[in-house]
Amino acid sequence: MNSKLIPFRPLRHAAVLGNGDRASLSSVAIVGLGYVGLPTAAALHGECERIIGIDTNEQRLAEIAALEADLGEPDLLRLKEALAEGTLELTTDLSAASAADAVIICVPTPVDAEQMPDLAALRSACASVVSHARPGQVIILTSTTYVGTTTELLTVPLAGRGLVAGSNVHVAFSPERIDPGNPDHLQRETPRVVGGATAACTAVAAELIGRLTETVYLVSSPDAAEATKLYENIFRAVSLALANEFADACGALGLDPIEITLAAGTKPYGFLGVFPGPGVGGHCIPCDPHYLLWQLGRDGHKSPLIEQAMRSITLRPERVVRRAAEILAADGRELAGSRVIVIGAAYKAGVRDLRESPALAIIAGLARAGADVSYHDPLITDLRLPGGRQMHTVAAPKGADWDLAIVHTHEPGEDYSWVGDCPRVLDGTYQFDAVPNRMVV
Repeated sequence: MNSKLIPFRPLRHAAVLGNGDRASLSSVAIVGLGYVGLPTAAALHGECERIIGIDTNEQRLAEIAALEADLGEPDLLRLKEALAEGTLELTTDLSAASAADAVIICVPTPVDAEQMPDLAALRSACASVVSHARPGQVIILTSTTYVGTTTELLTVPLAGRGLVAGSNVHVAFSPERIDPGNPDHLQRETPRVVGGATAACTAVAAELIGRLTETVYLVSSPDAAEATKLYENIFRAVSLALANEFADACGALGLDPIEITLAAGTKPYGFLGVFPGPGVGGHCIPCDPHYLLWQLGRDGHKSPLIEQAMRSITLRPERVVRRAAEILAADGRELAGSRVIVIGAAYKAGVRDLRESPALAIIAGLARAGADVSYHDPLITDLRLPGGRQMHTVAAPKGADWDLAIVHTHEPGEDYSWVGDCPRVLDGTYQFDAVPNRMVV
């Protein structure tokens, strides 16, 4: 069975093309400089002579040039060096990709308000890369998407221009595996998967991806690589939905779900536990499974377990709002008119990222119920709710000023001693237990 997963043995700085020639990979263009593209560009410093960073958002490029982008170590140091040495060039000109030996596409693939895939950025980026492609280039898509995207948006339109994958151009999919804000999962130490349109495409693409990580595995096709990424994140989504449901069960039984999860995790096989929380946010877990559900539904297929898991994830913030109302009602108060502060707006600790953050749905739900709601987050100074309401963080809150504090995200090292003065604390993380008057979801 392991023969289906082939470890790649890099040739380093040159790869053999299908015709026996050597492919030059001395210059790389990164299309999209978000949470994946920017770390990718930084990691290529020292691995190739020229890096062309392309993003249509001028403000984003200004943040990167000023070293103000949300980027952890050691990537931030590499970015600083790349900018200082001129290795990294920043531009909004999409045609600049034609100057590179390789192009890596790293644009976001969100879902819309109806949880349907929003393919606008993906289609636009791929169309631009195809229109500016030239013979000899290596083109790698990394954005999480539906199975068949690489073929549909790259291989086929390239062939329409006379650029045949595996012959005079090389096309592959290699799903990103960036874990923002987590120093334990460095890009260099995280294995990657590569699937090319042909065996030659796979080999050339793996040579480039091998400059980003120490371990690369080869799969049979771009479709297989695309499905791999979907399965990774669907597995995580189902696990988180289960963890939240089990936490509710523990609440009914008077048990601590964190203790139970840690105890179950001592089993050395057959258990992969995750902790419950106030919801699931970020660019991946709340979005990516819908790409598979959309594709299956389009063809008349169902996936009941995944559908239920995603429904559970969507409804979790509502559960937090209901629990807030229950806690206040136990003291004879109504949610309407109560002063509530949400602690942490980012979807996870250590990042300035609001994408799909459950905090937004929680704050909006509290406001709809009539609560006087504010938030505190040292990394997120301003936010906009789905309805358009603008909010600004309470920089130095005092616990006694609030009827209820809801813990959504707490930053390591941040002083939260003031929370102990709040008469009621709803801990959505199940781990903020050093305060009195604490209750869990």
